[in-house]
Amino acid sequence: MNRNTLTAVAVGLLLVGCSSTKSLKKDDSAVNNPIVSNIDLTNVKEDKVPVVINPGRFTTDKVTYRLPRVVQGTYSVSNFGKYIDDFKALDYSGELLPVTKVDENTWEITNATTLDKITYAVNDTFDQEKVGGIGEEVPFSPSGTNIEDTNYVLNLHGFIGYFDTLKKNQYKLDVIAPSKFKRTSALQEIGVKASEDGSVVTTSFLAPRYFDITDNPMFYGELDVEEFNVGNIKIVLSVYSPTKKHSAKKIKAVMEKMMQAQKSYLGSINSTPRYDIYLYLAGQNDDAPKGFGALEHHTSTVVVLPEFMDDTRLAESMIDVVSHEFFHIVTPLSVHSEDVHYFDYNQPTFSKHLWMYEGVTEYFATHFQVNKGLVQEDEFFTKIMDKINSASLMNDTMSFTKMSENILEKEYHDQYINVYQKGALIGMCIDILMREESNGERGILSLMKELSNKYGKHQPFEDDKLIAEITAMTYPSVGEFLNTHVVGGIPIDYNAFFEKVGVGIAERKIKTDYVRNGGAFILRGDQITGNIIFTEAVKANSFWAENGALPGDAIKVINGTALTRENARQVIGGLFTWQPGADVEVKLERAGKEIVIKTKLTQSYTMGKSLAAKSDATQKQKDLLQAWLKG
Repeated sequence: MNRNTLTAVAVGLLLVGCSSTKSLKKDDSAVNNPIVSNIDLTNVKEDKVPVVINPGRFTTDKVTYRLPRVVQGTYSVSNFGKYIDDFKALDYSGELLPVTKVDENTWEITNATTLDKITYAVNDTFDQEKVGGIGEEVPFSPSGTNIEDTNYVLNLHGFIGYFDTLKKNQYKLDVIAPSKFKRTSALQEIGVKASEDGSVVTTSFLAPRYFDITDNPMFYGELDVEEFNVGNIKIVLSVYSPTKKHSAKKIKAVMEKMMQAQKSYLGSINSTPRYDIYLYLAGQNDDAPKGFGALEHHTSTVVVLPEFMDDTRLAESMIDVVSHEFFHIVTPLSVHSEDVHYFDYNQPTFSKHLWMYEGVTEYFATHFQVNKGLVQEDEFFTKIMDKINSASLMNDTMSFTKMSENILEKEYHDQYINVYQKGALIGMCIDILMREESNGERGILSLMKELSNKYGKHQPFEDDKLIAEITAMTYPSVGEFLNTHVVGGIPIDYNAFFEKVGVGIAERKIKTDYVRNGGAFILRGDQITGNIIFTEAVKANSFWAENGALPGDAIKVINGTALTRENARQVIGGLFTWQPGADVEVKLERAGKEIVIKTKLTQSYTMGKSLAAKSDATQKQKDLLQAWLKG
């Protein structure tokens, strides 16, 4: 999943070796030959990593090699081929073969019956995210790559490609690296060989097919690594913190408590023996990645967050982000369509059911916290209300299934973020419906378990038949809801569902932070001056209003740091870490005059809609509420 909520905040504010002996096959697919791939981290030149691909012998005169245009979970175009330089195809005599670059991601090699190997150099994507970089299609950071002296983020789809006819072949991957580096990967390790002087280590991995190359990222470098067990699942946490501000040991304590609760919530679902969490904490330099969030793989997640966050804020972000990603072991790992199972990395088709893959997963990540006592009821209701408010800003009449199926088209891609808002609310409504229909005994988690038992990771469902199948497995009311509000795009009356559990929406004073009123930002970037200024909404933010801030005031200095275009992302992002009781000094500019706010932070409030249990709820409503929250 391309979970990119922190990026939305920032944007809103800142506008191996080769073998000469190869057996001939009867066709060009050489199904039994592993493709031998080599990534050399000891031979980086000009920030580029050399790669060698040895595919075995072909029997056709022309073959096609590709890097992915799209990778699973991102729902956007990445074009990893544009980060490839000096692409060469060599025959067995070491002579160059004719190569035609068909498009950004595709190379066509002729005289392929004499092809021995291909070689190329890989640029990383993190460096391209700076101002003046490649542009809008730079891959989302957690799906990207990093090449630097102390850290290598090896999302392998950025380094290793595939031949059209060999996607089902095994891959043998050799990674050559300095022996001082730590490494983590869930790929099957089949051998380790050190150089004579011990300074270099070559680690060999085996991937059953190309999908497993793309599905198993690696971390190399100066890593902090911790492990723990959740039931029968081994969790490996790898952290890169450039200034060593954060440690894996501290983060482990948060992750272990959360994931134990998740495993308890999931119960019998246990689809992987190992799960990796790769956390890259971005510094404040220009080359640091800026796409904060996470990308799931079937048995791991890559997370990118800013290093400047304090321990409390980092823990909160990790809980929100990783809890979502870990729940993906339910869907799409155990429940997925043919579009997912037979994914085409260059011309993909997309399932209609992002409401399930992302929406239900996000619902689980929110619901399990109240179910297992990690948050109180009012905190859970606040999160649900935030999602309702955020969803109201999107196109509420767009068919979710149509949006999902056409997610790469701009009209629909612009609505993608709603999968984490309205998508989660769809999951909530189904949960409440099923609790009502079953007298509290069944909910959406039990439905997903039943689907998981029926399909599992190796058998996809037919996309067009899923809703009818869910209806048959549950109740007519669930089918009617899905066809009306998910397929049909009729807006959901959430009050009707809250009424079933004795909960109501009311206007009252609610807690907020120093950047937003609930979900609405009180700051914006001025495109002409480059200033960050307060909007009219600042009047309704109690801290700023009480300290004299006015609409149009430009923030010039925060706690001694002058605000510039270059550091605005980091400095304004720091406001999310502010806690009541801390001393702050903020210098504003108003009509050419300096205004200074020097005070202690107090909790900020605003007026907003909130959810709360009704005092006059019936016993039936109370029982259903208990079944929904704790069942």
